[in-house]
Amino acid sequence: MLTGLFGLRVMVATFALWQAALLWADDPSLAFVVSLMVLIVYVLTFYGFWVVYGRRTVQPTNSQLYAQAVADLLAATTLVHVTGGDRSAFSAIYVLLIATYTLLMSLGAGLLITVLSISVYLADIFWGQPLPPDTTFIGQAVVFALVFAVVSGLASRLKEEGRKAASLQTELARVRLEADDILRTITSGVLTVDSYGRLVFINPMAERMLGLPAGRFLGRSALDDIRAVAPELGQAIASVLRAGRRVSRAEGVVRTPEREFPVGLSVTTLEREHEGAPPSVTAIFADISESKRLQELHLRAERLEAVAELSASLAHEIRNPLASIRSSVEQLSRSPRANDDERFLAQLIMRESDRLSRLLSEFLDFSRVRITRSEPLDLLAVAQSAARLVREHPDCRENVTITVDGQAAELDGDEDLLHRVVANLVLNAVQAAKGPVEVAVSCRPAARAELPSGSGLERAVRLEIQDNGPGIPAEVRERLFEPFVTGRVGGSGLGLSIVQRAVEAHKGLVLVDTGAGRGTTFTIYLPVHWATEEAA
Repeated sequence: MLTGLFGLRVMVATFALWQAALLWADDPSLAFVVSLMVLIVYVLTFYGFWVVYGRRTVQPTNSQLYAQAVADLLAATTLVHVTGGDRSAFSAIYVLLIATYTLLMSLGAGLLITVLSISVYLADIFWGQPLPPDTTFIGQAVVFALVFAVVSGLASRLKEEGRKAASLQTELARVRLEADDILRTITSGVLTVDSYGRLVFINPMAERMLGLPAGRFLGRSALDDIRAVAPELGQAIASVLRAGRRVSRAEGVVRTPEREFPVGLSVTTLEREHEGAPPSVTAIFADISESKRLQELHLRAERLEAVAELSASLAHEIRNPLASIRSSVEQLSRSPRANDDERFLAQLIMRESDRLSRLLSEFLDFSRVRITRSEPLDLLAVAQSAARLVREHPDCRENVTITVDGQAAELDGDEDLLHRVVANLVLNAVQAAKGPVEVAVSCRPAARAELPSGSGLERAVRLEIQDNGPGIPAEVRERLFEPFVTGRVGGSGLGLSIVQRAVEAHKGLVLVDTGAGRGTTFTIYLPVHWATEEAA
């Protein structure tokens, strides 16, 4: 609006200057005054132009706007004066000025500009014209007032809508900033591909997960690169681009040079660029390896519970007949009529019966993994006690080093079960190694950030048992915690199953990291407090 006023003012002033030139011969004094007024208008116009464009003022001040209003009133009055006062068609310029400045400035300022316009107009009619005025000036003044009344009402509504629009714009900017912060900090990958398959947005997590840096891939076709890393994700995006159908709660695999992990993904459409064009799509995906691992842990616990019930039932059914058989054979071997061969066979039967009885006792131990008494205890003290017990075991050789360190880790639990957990894991590490081996046991309170997502744990302690042995054989890893699975000759395969059930009884988690030649690390998270009845 100001730019339009600048142009109109220069045109009016130039026209007035031309009219003054025509009057110079007849009335030099009037021509001089008009020329002086036009010069003042030019100066004020130059000043306004410099304020808006030279200083790049976003919103001129009221004083600057008043200066421009004075320049416009001077230009309009000069033109009206030289063209005939109330009989001049140029008096309509006042209407334009009143409407413009009422919109640009406040209601009071608009009223002031209207009063000044009517005043200078009437002053020019009564004192500046050589001929007596007719009655048309009355209608002109009324029109000026009506224009102000109408425009002021419109201006009030426009300014109110402007305030609402500014408020909405501010809120939109805030929401955009919050959304941008969320997209940059969430643990899910988010990317958007336009209808031509070009990557238009990717958040930092998606960059890290897919190995697609934004600096290289934004603005270029990225579907082939996405398919190369995450085939299922790339196929879902292509399917949505082609058919427009959303994909939700699908799963896929991301394969990068560093690692391979499963992802859960969903792909949704955005607005179409034009009718008939394929839609742009946004894909959201997250690493679900932790949830997959937790799901496997829960399934494993359920299987162990079923096997435990079966083991208890079989052990009770077999143990009594086995004891009767052993007792009978022992009595027969003591008979005076028994010869040496019969006594040898009787000794063999009794020895194997004792071995079966020990195995049945292990079955019963496996089936009886229950929390019988929960009390406050220090896990570090329990680990130190279990390590001392393993050091006295016949399988603990001189070239075995067992260290226990960490911080006091207070929790509620069954001391006997937790003692068996540590002892079984340390003894397994000792027995699995053929040569020298170092076993390190550590425990401490667990930081919230390191707890596996989806585990439901809030406050927990962390127990870690690490060895530098040969690692767990590949053929055993997949079934590591299943009963009767062992990689050691003569082992029953129940030690790790008992560990799993004891940890599960405490509502905890046991994780394992192993590899050929790099040893094995068992990490156990146990809640600090839990409901004994719920665990049972």
